Amino acid sequence: MTQPRACIACLRRAWLIGSLSAHIELAVEDTPGHRAREALALSDDQLALAMAPKRAEQFLERSASREPELMTAAIEGAHAWATCPHDDHYPPALGDLTDGPAALFGRGEPWKLGDLGEGAVTIVGSRRPSLYGRELAGTIGREVASAGLVVVSGMAMGIDAAAHAGALEGGGVTIAVLGSGVDTPSPARSARLYEEIVERGLVLSELPPGTTARRWTFPARNRIMAALGAMTVVVEARERSGSLITSTMASDLGRDVGAVPGRVGTSSAEGTNNLLRDGAQVIRSGQDVLDSLLGAGAPARKLCGPPLDRELEEVLALVEGGAAGADSLAISSGLAPGALAAVLVRLELAGYLCSDSSGRYERTGLSAPDAE
Repeated sequence: MTQPRACIACLRRAWLIGSLSAHIELAVEDTPGHRAREALALSDDQLALAMAPKRAEQFLERSASREPELMTAAIEGAHAWATCPHDDHYPPALGDLTDGPAALFGRGEPWKLGDLGEGAVTIVGSRRPSLYGRELAGTIGREVASAGLVVVSGMAMGIDAAAHAGALEGGGVTIAVLGSGVDTPSPARSARLYEEIVERGLVLSELPPGTTARRWTFPARNRIMAALGAMTVVVEARERSGSLITSTMASDLGRDVGAVPGRVGTSSAEGTNNLLRDGAQVIRSGQDVLDSLLGAGAPARKLCGPPLDRELEEVLALVEGGAAGADSLAISSGLAPGALAAVLVRLELAGYLCSDSSGRYERTGLSAPDAE
């Protein structure tokens, strides 16, 4: 398979945007992100004049004289590659954007871009989700990835990271779209997840290597995420969450939008519940996504944990029934504190339970072998 190759004009455009990044930050609004998109839709001359009127000529001259060899060396030095709309590797879905990326930089095996043709799901949500939201995002990511769909997200802390991790656990392909250059994990504390995605999936950005993330780059990259997914699923979001920008962009592109129902009156679910009120599809699991995109009854492969003995099964059933704390589990199970603690540790190590900082337990999406 041939390697991706972005043309010189498109690379120069991408570097022009990167060099104007700080000026774009000062010029556009920080609210819905539409001003950033308006800026990116401008021609080179218009963009430079609008963002840096006093230095526009200087930016344009520098862009026109940028040597192809230096740009290629910067891409190769970042262990990356680049494609553009004039290259066969460029995802056709991005052609639906009127302000699509002039160039798309990537890390990972570029042939995996072809997996987007089989279908992709964009999963987004809160950076500070509940334990329930984080676990559900991981489960949905795992189920749709194991069925052959690509999981797209933004690698932010919270729902994004959980969706990526779930897709990797499901043995599928996941794509992270960054608001920085592809050579730097964003956020930095997600470096381990970044490396795993590079190894087993793809990391993409419209910004050249070395470009620093700014406030405007995140809503701007959301349009790429929205375009790549045949459906955008919002797992957990507040009323003014940035995740709703992605769902709005997806809807504007004619893509499906789904949302996970949340508890009424809970601030962390206001955004998703409003989406459902306005007509978004109800997403309770990966199966709902598969039914929507692949047809009713499309199989989602369950991931099973190790066999459980009777004592572990009984405690697991109690957690499923609503007993979340150690005290309520001790009363319901009749086990001594030490014995109960041992059971809970075994269930966590086996992957059936997870606990939060307050010591409350919740069921994960892992199935017991006899429940498959």
